Amino acid sequence: MTSKTEKLVSLLDGQPVIPVLKIANVADAVPLARALSRGGLRAIEITLRTADALEAIRRVAAEVEDAVVGAGTILDAKQFDEAAAAGSKFIVSPGITSQLLDAAKDSPVPLLPGAITPGEIMAAREAGLRFLKFFPAEQSGGIASLKAFASPLADVKFCPTGGITAKNAADYLSLPNVICVGGSWVAPDDLIKAGKWDEIEALAREASKLAK
Repeated sequence: MTSKTEKLVSLLDGQPVIPVLKIANVADAVPLARALSRGGLRAIEITLRTADALEAIRRVAAEVEDAVVGAGTILDAKQFDEAAAAGSKFIVSPGITSQLLDAAKDSPVPLLPGAITPGEIMAAREAGLRFLKFFPAEQSGGIASLKAFASPLADVKFCPTGGITAKNAADYLSLPNVICVGGSWVAPDDLIKAGKWDEIEALAREASKLAK
């Protein structure tokens, strides 16, 4: 296993669910991260799907000591560099490109790129990556596909994301090549908007107890 893969695994292993967050209001970022952390989900992914995403990452990185904040939906090298500069401890991308691989190669911040085909997985493996995001999981064959990859690509581990819910998360986590899953159910938009941090903490606590 490469050193960057080891770094990424050390950040995310032991936490069954990585919350995938869309921050519409930057003022929600810190209380949300604190609620998730109190519930046992320290590592979080803030997606670059909103205008406030980078500022949200900055605030969480600066103000929530317990949190391990990562950036998601990174599509190119410029976004990679901006997210790293904002304080991201890891970078998540929906896919894999040579530009992203180059950016990751020159950065101490580890990359978790998306890969769903044998070719994409092998390309990531060639670049020294052994821990990948499987996205969109449910739409790409889900558990059946991951089971099929387990033997021919035995040294590659995954974080399935996309269509993962409280109902199917345990099934994914039972697979030998799955380290964790990504999901948004632990921080629903309506609870964030209403500032119901206690309810989010309770959802996080439930998710943190899922067996691996």
